[in-house]
Amino acid sequence: MKKRKTLQDLTIKDNFLFGAVMCVEENCKGFLEMVLGFSIAQVVVSKEKSIVYHPEYKGVRLDIYAEDENRTHYNVEMQVKKKTALGKRSRYYHSQMVIEALASGEDYETLPDTFVIFVCDFDPFGEHLYCYTFGNECRENKNAKLDDGSYTIFLSTKGENEEEVPVELVRFLKFATADLEESEEDFQDELVKQFQETIHNIKTDREMGERYMIFEEMLREEKQEGRLEGRIEATREDVFELLEDLGEIPNRLRDKMEALEELGDLKFLFKLAAKADSMQNFVKDAEKYLQTKEKQE
Repeated sequence: MKKRKTLQDLTIKDNFLFGAVMCVEENCKGFLEMVLGFSIAQVVVSKEKSIVYHPEYKGVRLDIYAEDENRTHYNVEMQVKKKTALGKRSRYYHSQMVIEALASGEDYETLPDTFVIFVCDFDPFGEHLYCYTFGNECRENKNAKLDDGSYTIFLSTKGENEEEVPVELVRFLKFATADLEESEEDFQDELVKQFQETIHNIKTDREMGERYMIFEEMLREEKQEGRLEGRIEATREDVFELLEDLGEIPNRLRDKMEALEELGDLKFLFKLAAKADSMQNFVKDAEKYLQTKEKQE
């Protein structure tokens, strides 16, 4: 059984610690300036959006929402495991920031620029670069710019082109991929040192320890719910598959079965379907069971 990490075991590439460090606005500002290569006067991190449970996102969301003095919006996320849909994930983040701006009364002409930044502990495109920057441009003529204000940046800890990127970025990415012992070494970098000090403060803060425990519990519950949902859907499909040989399920009954959320109910219907010798008999027994359940509720 895999040992559960404590707060003391975490490094910056663990989502909780990355989020906690980046919620400190001075850290976020320093990180953005290092990545983007220009000065930012002020960064405001939206803490209520950064480490929360998002029902519409279907899970615990750990990313950083920030805004600077020019109203530019930023979304920053740590990615440890390689995922095939990072491009579409970035599109989702861009759309969320735009939708929020429109909902607050913005016109299209005044929509803020948006940056989505992934810190990846892998090479997302296999080109051995420390940084991949994307913006919308014309395929036919790259001199034609769309200027829609949306940019996506993938940072990779597996880059090999040190001579082409700022030394500060390389130091930070080496820090980001380091194990616990290595991460406490001197990287000869002011931003990394600033992050290390914040990490020390987080790990000695009792309240942060309690937050981490809550976060871990949320993750466990999410995984359990995910496994249960999978079993529910699989059982529902098994019932429908059994019934295919008996004929077409009446739409009214199918709708009721589609709406069932209890695994026990679907298991019972599975048993009815397995022993039914006709659709008519199944419908009769299933309707009787569901009517009895409705009365009990």
